[in-house]
Amino acid sequence: MSPPKNPAEFSTTAVRTQGTPTQAAHAVPALTIIGHAQPQRIGERLLLDGLLSDERAVALSRNAPDFSRPGGVLSLPLGDPFLSRTPVRFEPGLRGGIRLLVPEDGTPVLVGGEPVKGGREFPADALGAGVPLVLAGRVALLLHRATVGRAAGVPRPANPADLAGLGMVGDSEGIVRVREDVLRVADLQVPVLVRGETGTGKELVARALHAQGPRRTGPFVSVNLGALSKDLIAAELFGTLRGAFTGATRDRDGFFRAAHGGTLFLDEVAEAPPEVQAALLRVLETGEVYPVGGQTPVRVDVRLVTATDADLEARIHDGRFKAPLLHRLAGFEIVVPPLRERREDITSLFLHFARQELESTGEAGRLTSADARAEPWLPASLAVRLARSAWPGNVRQLRNVARQLVIGSRGLPGLRVDARMEQTLDADALPIPGQPLAEEPPSSSAENTPAGHRTPARRKPADVSEQEVLEALRACAWDLKATADWLGIPRSSVYVLIDKSSLLRTARDLSPEEITRCFHECEGDLDRMVQKLEVSRRALQRRVRELGLEGT
Repeated sequence: MSPPKNPAEFSTTAVRTQGTPTQAAHAVPALTIIGHAQPQRIGERLLLDGLLSDERAVALSRNAPDFSRPGGVLSLPLGDPFLSRTPVRFEPGLRGGIRLLVPEDGTPVLVGGEPVKGGREFPADALGAGVPLVLAGRVALLLHRATVGRAAGVPRPANPADLAGLGMVGDSEGIVRVREDVLRVADLQVPVLVRGETGTGKELVARALHAQGPRRTGPFVSVNLGALSKDLIAAELFGTLRGAFTGATRDRDGFFRAAHGGTLFLDEVAEAPPEVQAALLRVLETGEVYPVGGQTPVRVDVRLVTATDADLEARIHDGRFKAPLLHRLAGFEIVVPPLRERREDITSLFLHFARQELESTGEAGRLTSADARAEPWLPASLAVRLARSAWPGNVRQLRNVARQLVIGSRGLPGLRVDARMEQTLDADALPIPGQPLAEEPPSSSAENTPAGHRTPARRKPADVSEQEVLEALRACAWDLKATADWLGIPRSSVYVLIDKSSLLRTARDLSPEEITRCFHECEGDLDRMVQKLEVSRRALQRRVRELGLEGT
């Protein structure tokens, strides 16, 4: 254990936010830039705290108000010359919601790809999920709820740059809480259990704990228990003596001894077999390990950090995990939020990963631009897709998507998204939130869902036949979301079933000649084209635009 820190070191927080350093943390509406012609501005935000505190409206135009990075000093207006000087307005709505008003001569605003006519009402729960807005087809903003202020008693980091350097990018409430938790416990000896879904970055939290603690000069050893043979986990962790079993021809130190004086990170700790669980409990209680085949304990000095995406309490109930071990592993718990709960961080994280790929191709300069008139390298429509996507693979999946898009767009002036990537990002995307202020016709999903139909219980996609898919698509006028609800399967599974089917095709399978011929035969009526060609309306509309047929 290191000596106690000077109390003065605890006087300032590591995570600075807009607001005074001493104010208590609280949630306010905010707008965060998620897409801009100047990529370096992504992540800047504007707090709309006056909307709820004193019911002051906020007028947003190209020239005002100013956005700034949380904790930063420089602040600037959106500054895009294609935005109107006539502002759109944000006003207090009903029951804690927000109302958006768009004047006819102001900047065009899209929500979920649909133009806002007059205005739109966003309920309070929509702010929790996040509402992507596109201004003039160029600037993308996320309307959401942000936490400002600071939590009490958070120590100063050993090196403030280390946390961002370890990939803990973002300023959402969830990731700020993770950083604060890291700083609270990093200098203590207590074991830490990191919980979170697969791909959320639990190892990065473990590395931050190591880097911010007194053991930072010692080894950091990372072990994935799920990747080890069940029969060899004990030997790998605790070491072996020569002759302990067939093939043990020499003494071997285990991971615990390799991490002596530092930190041992055990990922997927729920996969530890019962005998290893008992040995881990003994190590935590005594600080000693018994090598396999040995009778004499070996003293180890290790900070243990474990992680899991499993429900350990359920495993305890089923008899697959020892309750005393959970109590010892969880000396302190840190919960890493899934990406869908930190949507304001998504494009900042995307740029973080994109920068790594661009540096390898010598194109990192694309992420810094002084020209507000330039065509955005990250198109606003793609920024919205990224923000609305479900991200079941979390940060790991986002990193792979960034790599795919950057390499696939190499040498091009901007990122290019193919139809398959669009389908991946659109699968299980956030629904379009809010209600129009003026009366608008019902959505195609509502019109096309057969009357009296009740959503069935969830089914396995493998249980749905090709003929069922075809009949459901026809019944729902090829609206894929309505079809998914009709069949009781995720929308992403509808895409998979269509791709596998010999009875069906997608809009990308249509030739330009076939689309052009049908466009003229149906006199440009997209709904008639959908019925005739039997493909998704949204995908067909995209192909029609790509072929330049709209307006002909």
